[in-house]
Amino acid sequence: MISSEIIFNKVNKFLEVFLMLIFSLLVLDVLFQVFSRYLLGGSYSWTEEFARFSLIWMTIVGTAYLNAKKEHLSMDFLYQRLTEKNQRKVSILIEVFVFLFALIVMVIGGGNLVYTTLQLEQLSGTLRIPLGYVYAVLPFSGFLIMCYSIYHISNILSNKLPS
Repeated sequence: MISSEIIFNKVNKFLEVFLMLIFSLLVLDVLFQVFSRYLLGGSYSWTEEFARFSLIWMTIVGTAYLNAKKEHLSMDFLYQRLTEKNQRKVSILIEVFVFLFALIVMVIGGGNLVYTTLQLEQLSGTLRIPLGYVYAVLPFSGFLIMCYSIYHISNILSNKLPS
């Protein structure tokens, strides 16, 4: 049987490569936009839209990745003053809230957004791709965040991770 640790590491490695790919494409896109505007005397409107969509995907997938690594922004002044037992309880409560947010807002809400935009056949202005594909990052990342929350809760309960 494959352990959750192996799956966790493989998914994180995939996300690292995926995020580096998106970032590389974003950099190339912006460099091409600058090159075409200043050296060729004209710009391509699709580059701005591609940069916007790349940034959206990089940000939202990056949020899931940071959640996995527990490197997201947090204010832990009060948390550090709690006893270890209470820190564990608060950590589990935080993970439950993160799970619920990801489920309600990102998976359900994002899924409805994807469904609606695909049903209405909304296309992006320049690239002419269905906007549902752009918005699909919400339920995808929401699902990852939910899985990571379950993983973190199980590690907190089994004392594998610091709370």
